[in-house]
Amino acid sequence: MTTVKENLRYAKTHEWVEVEGNVATIGITDYAQDQLGDLVYAEAEPVDTEVDLGDLIGSVESVKMASDLYAPVAGTIIESNESIEDEPEQINEDAFGTWFVKIELSDPSQVDDLMDAAAYEKFCEEESA
Repeated sequence: MTTVKENLRYAKTHEWVEVEGNVATIGITDYAQDQLGDLVYAEAEPVDTEVDLGDLIGSVESVKMASDLYAPVAGTIIESNESIEDEPEQINEDAFGTWFVKIELSDPSQVDDLMDAAAYEKFCEEESA
């Protein structure tokens, strides 16, 4: 069973979102990294990139497949985690401790449209059924 953290919000594209004030920290879920397998490449979009809902904010590659990360909220990227480029395996080791980008929210109400932990858990169960 993959881990789901109670204090986070989740997108159907398997990104987790942690909101502090007006900043959303975003990474990929434990479920997503588990589905991908051992990651060999990861990259996040650069600082100062303006993103709308659904825009590309990063990508990951494993020996099995490649996958893009999409913005579950709109705003401006104010931090980009460059360490994932050199050590993509840290995502496999701790998906919730490894973030891709931090976005200053342009519309904080968008967070309300994301799933809570229980809804995301149910979503993953349905997806793997």
